[in-house]
Amino acid sequence: MLELAILGFLADGPLHGHELRRRVTQLSGYTRPVSDGSLYPAINRLTKAGLLERHTEPGAGAARYVLSLTEAGRTEMLKRLREPADHEITDFTRFFTILAFLSQLPDVTEQHAVLRRRLDFLEAPASFFYDGDRPLRAENVADPYRRGMLLTARAVSRAERTWLREVLGEADPGAARPGDGPVTLDEHAS
Repeated sequence: MLELAILGFLADGPLHGHELRRRVTQLSGYTRPVSDGSLYPAINRLTKAGLLERHTEPGAGAARYVLSLTEAGRTEMLKRLREPADHEITDFTRFFTILAFLSQLPDVTEQHAVLRRRLDFLEAPASFFYDGDRPLRAENVADPYRRGMLLTARAVSRAERTWLREVLGEADPGAARPGDGPVTLDEHAS
């Protein structure tokens, strides 16, 4: 997802390396801090693959450079947005990276296909905890901290599903729907 974030931010226009690092760090937030040891090797890989260009800023010395997206880089970014891997759809933080740049896809139908995959994932029964193959709901968990995990996940999932349905133009966003009652993460604990 680091590479997608790099490509996505550069799709907005050329950036100095330090500004790109700041934006990527702000996007990933506290959950996945971005170190120089991961960012600069990723920039180097993308540059070597012809997806980025690095230009030294005139008069600034070798340490100051500007990165820009190549046409091949734009094509790769669009491909990654159009066809995210399953784990990029199911992982909250990875999916948010996709959302940050999804508007770069020029075709709304393609944008909606990605959102549909996320909604389908969120509507499938799941949990952090199981009794055999049966997902446990918050109401079935005695441990207050595990119950808290499930209740929090349920609220987040419910809010995200409502937003996804609204964007996809499915029914009245405020209306109750099948699956909005007690579901599972733990509603899918949801």
